[in-house]
Amino acid sequence: MNNNYVNFLVGLFVLFGIGALVFMSVTIGGASVTHSGNYTLVAKFENSSGLKEGAFVEMSGVRVGLIQSINYDPKAYESVVKLSLDNSITVPDDSVASIRTSGIIGDRFVKISSGGSDINMEDGDEFIDTESSISIEELISKYMFSQDK
Repeated sequence: MNNNYVNFLVGLFVLFGIGALVFMSVTIGGASVTHSGNYTLVAKFENSSGLKEGAFVEMSGVRVGLIQSINYDPKAYESVVKLSLDNSITVPDDSVASIRTSGIIGDRFVKISSGGSDINMEDGDEFIDTESSISIEELISKYMFSQDK
């Protein structure tokens, strides 16, 4: 009888460990078990260099989503970035999406500066106003060549 009780506790411990490993794998992989759903917004930039799929999206300094995909539009000569946001996040339709860098040399992410409109964006909507990434190399180059004149 005592041996069955110990076996039951060991089995329960092993099941708990397997559950914890599955939860950690899903969480570290970027998926979420607890979220009810996401919606997608589209932002088009002239230059999205340094931006990667899976980078975070931030509003007011808080991570609110991830970059789902980055594609090139050959007709408009722009990069099309799809942002995946949680359904609980509302974005006014006059908001601005801009590409920023965390720190001086850090990873690039998309920052959403919320507007003041009462109408919120819905799944598949596109940002009207965007700000592309700033290349430090281009800034240094402009500064160096402007000094020669």
